[in-house]
Amino acid sequence: MIIVIIGAQWGDEGKGKVVDLLADRFDIVARYQGGHNAGHSVYVGERSFVLRLLPSGIIHPDKVCVLGNGMVIDPKAFFEEVDQITEQGVVVSPDRLKVSTRAHLIMPYHRALDHTSEERLGNEKIGTTLRGIGPAYEDKAGRRGIRVSDALSPDLLKLRVERNLEEANRIIVLYGNPPLRADEIIEEISPLIERLRPFVAETSHFLAGARKEKRRILLEGAQATLLDVDHGTYPYVTSSNPTAGGASVGAGIPPHHITGVLGIVRTYATRVGEGPFPTEMLDAEEPIAHLIRERGNEYGSVTKRPRRCGWFDAVATRYAAELNGFDSIALTKLDVLDELYEVKVCTGYELDGRVSDTFPAVSQDLRQLRPVYRTLPGWKSSTLGTTRFDELPPNARAYVEFLSDTVGVEIGLISTGPERDQTIIMEGSTMEGWFAG
Repeated sequence: MIIVIIGAQWGDEGKGKVVDLLADRFDIVARYQGGHNAGHSVYVGERSFVLRLLPSGIIHPDKVCVLGNGMVIDPKAFFEEVDQITEQGVVVSPDRLKVSTRAHLIMPYHRALDHTSEERLGNEKIGTTLRGIGPAYEDKAGRRGIRVSDALSPDLLKLRVERNLEEANRIIVLYGNPPLRADEIIEEISPLIERLRPFVAETSHFLAGARKEKRRILLEGAQATLLDVDHGTYPYVTSSNPTAGGASVGAGIPPHHITGVLGIVRTYATRVGEGPFPTEMLDAEEPIAHLIRERGNEYGSVTKRPRRCGWFDAVATRYAAELNGFDSIALTKLDVLDELYEVKVCTGYELDGRVSDTFPAVSQDLRQLRPVYRTLPGWKSSTLGTTRFDELPPNARAYVEFLSDTVGVEIGLISTGPERDQTIIMEGSTMEGWFAG
């Protein structure tokens, strides 16, 4: 069995908890795209783990984790994270963690270029985390990137850094910053590459062997569908493909071997950084946004930036479901809405006097449209920690059922709190079958 887990909105839907829950039923957890700009918070008892590069399955001592070829990896950030969770008692060894030879490296000049790119865009900036993710993917597409396998050869690493830095420095200096030096970059990166060497593996070959042995594989994406570089709110997107198609390419697994796709959906919506956000709570609704932000701890796991909050967008979520082929949905943070007298769901978009139920490709249209809402009554009672659907307040059950009907996909899991056991597995759902194994 090979299952893909994908965020259906703009990210931060709670993939970390769901991957952590499912990891018990799988043998291998693999990341297939993105870099250390994605943060997953996993809560185990009183302990909290913030993961950026490593799959959430690393918390489970008997699981093997993979960083796939579709990722971009900053060696410094990688070992900062490894050291951090090692101090928390998690064993991270080459037997448990494998890094693809074909993953690309984020270099110091990528971070510098990220800063200059945002400065150049001014009011039209993307709102990146400035960690060098985009420039690293640019180099990959431009066929000048440095892969993990390339960096293992000191001579080739030196050659590639010197060649790339010559071009990068032209841009860096143009925006008033001092040029970077190749010798300093190599001095910084070389010890990290040597430390990385034992973790490096032909991960697509490893995953192919695991599939033949009928080991269960969980594929974990970073970011989410509406940030996909092809299908998201372009240009306010990430630089890779978090969608189901990206899972096949980014992990090196044939598409027909993937047996299921799980969408992660929050009971409301958030977005970090710039870009259109149709259901954002503004002006009169700002107090509601503040309440949700505080109750849901809606601050970036990596950046600590406050997230913009909005109502559930059924149009965008249905688009994500169609695009990825969700077999089931995990609905997270139901308990965050417990104090609201009413909740809204966007069921359509009005633009130029016409109502549409499709997600537009043009970001400017998303800025100008007016969301069409259906208002449902709140439940004004606690759902925190509830583990059975029939124990939820009637209005909470009605809300969940309305979301499922509107999106057109079953809801197989409901998260009622950050802890592992604060979860409802829906009887008879596809998700229940995955948990049963």
